[in-house]
Amino acid sequence: MGALENYISALERLKNNTPVILPKGTRISKDTVALEAGRKRSSIKKSRPQFENLIAEIELASSIQSKPTEHSKDNLDKIKSEKAHYRALYHESLNRELMLVKRLAELEKQLRLMPVNQFQL
Repeated sequence: MGALENYISALERLKNNTPVILPKGTRISKDTVALEAGRKRSSIKKSRPQFENLIAEIELASSIQSKPTEHSKDNLDKIKSEKAHYRALYHESLNRELMLVKRLAELEKQLRLMPVNQFQL
């Protein structure tokens, strides 16, 4: 397999989100394609005419990958909404906890001020 075929294979793996070297979900760029092909980061250069078509394919794949889908936007909104909900619940529980601590302190103070003979049966 020649170098160009190796780069094309690496690009296809990144498009399909099945990379061998890089982690899944890696953004597609000239550098990541080169790394996935087992080459140095900056080995794909615009100045080399043999990479013209490869660079065009990488740029196309990158633009397609960077467009968020409507589903991902909805999912993000849902997660943000859940985060806000749980944050509100957390703050409500902290407020309850503080009120209970304050009430406990008041009751302990009342106990200390009560005469001892009230506790006898």
